Amino acid sequence: MHAIEQLLQKQILIIDGAMGTMIQRYKLQEADYRGERFATWHKDIKGNNDLLCITRPDIIITIHKQYLEAGAHIIETNTFNAQKISLADYDMQDLAYEMNVAAAQCARKAVEQFHAEKGPNVQPAFVAGAIGPTNRTLSLSPDVNNPGYRAVTFDEVADAYYEQIQGLIDGGVDVLLIETIFDTLNAKAAIYAVKKFFHTHPDKKCPVMISGTITDASGRTLSGQTLEAFYYSVEHADPISVGFNCALGATQMRPHIEELSNLATCAVSAYPNAGLPNAFGEYDELPEDTGHIIEGWAKEGLVNIVGGCCGTTPDHIACIAKQVKGLAPRKFSQTNVLPA
Repeated sequence: MHAIEQLLQKQILIIDGAMGTMIQRYKLQEADYRGERFATWHKDIKGNNDLLCITRPDIIITIHKQYLEAGAHIIETNTFNAQKISLADYDMQDLAYEMNVAAAQCARKAVEQFHAEKGPNVQPAFVAGAIGPTNRTLSLSPDVNNPGYRAVTFDEVADAYYEQIQGLIDGGVDVLLIETIFDTLNAKAAIYAVKKFFHTHPDKKCPVMISGTITDASGRTLSGQTLEAFYYSVEHADPISVGFNCALGATQMRPHIEELSNLATCAVSAYPNAGLPNAFGEYDELPEDTGHIIEGWAKEGLVNIVGGCCGTTPDHIACIAKQVKGLAPRKFSQTNVLPA
């Protein structure tokens, strides 16, 4: 068993919080994103947060360390949009591999610095290579007048993911995390790319985590799948965990986590937003509130990995870590089934 799988049997693990929320605190301008290397780039690139792994690695490493200091066992690479499909918005497709290597190295450096500063008794830390959903969907048409049209093909998505996976693995991640899945067919392309990479590079296999997103109270993904259908659609990937993140706050996410907990034969992860956004698109839920809600999940035996998504900060992660410390992780086995 991989070290993270062994630890999952013993305790609830903490995954980090939002990277974008923390980057926003720096109030970066166009010049910060460009640096010297991209000073004359022909497009505006402010907002391309993944590029900061190359142009401002100091910021990304600092954010990673803040989450580690808050108690995170798992930190996600800053690569949510670091594949050539999403990077095409900035004409930076050719940087995808380099960007993922750089992001993984930033996270690795943060772990190394953190352990060097805190000593041998600090909590274990793992780097998860974050693989986002891309900004295209394979199941839905972007043109309401042409429902059969697709802006991208399965092979194109799988190829983009393969390159991203190669960069993350070469950069030194411990785990791959396919996350914020709103279209399971996109996730299928990511799983296909993972399987293909492991087949051609058997010496580089690592655990895989999967996290979808329920977009509203219907309990379905954006592409219309129920929670149960989503789970069975990705189960064949043999993930060490399946869960949900983003879209909902902890209060709204709870019933979905309970249903998944009754169903999954692997670990269950949950990293919700800091409540729902207000009228200005900001998140108001206090760290203590998020921590207490997730503590309730842990006491009920629903979760194995918890953390935060949009709007969450190291303060949220510290509160979550404090509230679940010492609580038993959810037990899981091949015998888990949905209750009748």
